Amino acid sequence: MSPNEKNMKYIMRPIGMIHSPFTDKGKTPIQPTRSTAIGTVEVYPEYVDGLQDIDGISHIILLYVFHRSSGYSLKVKPYLDDQLHGLFATRYPERPNPIGLSIVRLLSRKGNSLSIEGVDVLDGTPLLDIKPFVPDFDIQTNHSTGWYDNRSKK
Repeated sequence: MSPNEKNMKYIMRPIGMIHSPFTDKGKTPIQPTRSTAIGTVEVYPEYVDGLQDIDGISHIILLYVFHRSSGYSLKVKPYLDDQLHGLFATRYPERPNPIGLSIVRLLSRKGNSLSIEGVDVLDGTPLLDIKPFVPDFDIQTNHSTGWYDNRSKK
């Protein structure tokens, strides 16, 4: 990698905001599969045309900013274990680039508003992108989860 590549910066602007019932980090579900909470994705008006044909999709992938995250460590104790692990082997929210990902159920769309189930983010989370969840692309059948398989159960 050239020195220029290492120092590149990317500017990302939110395309919307995720609204949820959660305002306290400590009371927010740790993953969408552990949440039945209902939330709303508000897509800003200039991006509404990008929602065309989303209605028939059952699950969507939300990419967002951990906007209340501060700093990071390369060794962390994830919520479901009591051992230190490398940050990139976890889904810990405090990261060098604080980008989060959640797969949620799309309940309905009204204009620029998407009703979702399984929300696991804080209210007011800036939304970077939406992608459809497509099992043919997103499900891996031959996988290993490393430390997660051998963790001390919480």
